[in-house]
Amino acid sequence: MNKGQLIDAVANEMNESKAEASRAIDAVIACIVNGIKSDDSVSIVNFGSFTRKQRKGRISTHPKTGERLQIQPSKTVGFKASQNLKQSV
Repeated sequence: MNKGQLIDAVANEMNESKAEASRAIDAVIACIVNGIKSDDSVSIVNFGSFTRKQRKGRISTHPKTGERLQIQPSKTVGFKASQNLKQSV
């Protein structure tokens, strides 16, 4: 399911217009992003948890040239599904 299909599904579920559903989805996504930025995690009961993680820097090899590359540390987001979500899928 892509974002357009999600908007259609939410609009049907809410009996609202696609514009209203789109604004609702955008608001939820923005709140999750802001929560991860400020609190390092967002937990949604019966769905799962989004957490901010730190990747360590490492040395890698360029596949074509064999040159050694230094990969810088970076931030990423992890998701852990709740038991209810795991069981329903």
